[in-house]
Amino acid sequence: MMIRISDPAQAHFRKLLEKQEPDTNIRVFVVNPGTPTAECGVSYCPPDAVEDTDISLEFDGFDAVVDRDSAPFLEEAEIDFVTDQMGSQLTLKAPNAKTRKVADDAPLIEKVNYMIDSEINPQLANHGGKVVLIEITPAGKAVLQFGGGCNGCSMVDVTLKEGIEKQMLAQFPELTGVLDATEHQAGEHSYY
Repeated sequence: MMIRISDPAQAHFRKLLEKQEPDTNIRVFVVNPGTPTAECGVSYCPPDAVEDTDISLEFDGFDAVVDRDSAPFLEEAEIDFVTDQMGSQLTLKAPNAKTRKVADDAPLIEKVNYMIDSEINPQLANHGGKVVLIEITPAGKAVLQFGGGCNGCSMVDVTLKEGIEKQMLAQFPELTGVLDATEHQAGEHSYY
């Protein structure tokens, strides 16, 4: 199942749908899919608004309708209904909304890029920074360019070595290390 909707969220949707015209479903979609500003959303989907190309996912008492363009970005999405001191709210998590999930047999560079977009950059964004993969050297080093708030930040080395490098090597055993593009350009050939 592409989207997981928790039981409390399903109950919440059933209650909302009781007040809509019969056969109304919910639509789950992504605005600006595949971009850093991607947002996952939910709306009512009256029966006449279902397109032939839509995918319908059956849940208890309703369908979740997804348009074809949003579908790849909703892989592994989760919708939950959480109650805490602040009241109740629907939470939507779509880990692949900002970048399309890559196939297991995709080239290494694509898989590393996907990891940067989905896991590393969201963490760096809190500090106004981001990182771009420049290349993977023949020796298996991922060369990264730090941008935004990371430029000239004294923490870059720590972030790179402690965080990013560990994370990448754990996920991609075929990589032998991670370099900062500025070190790389400075001609530090001892790395090869």
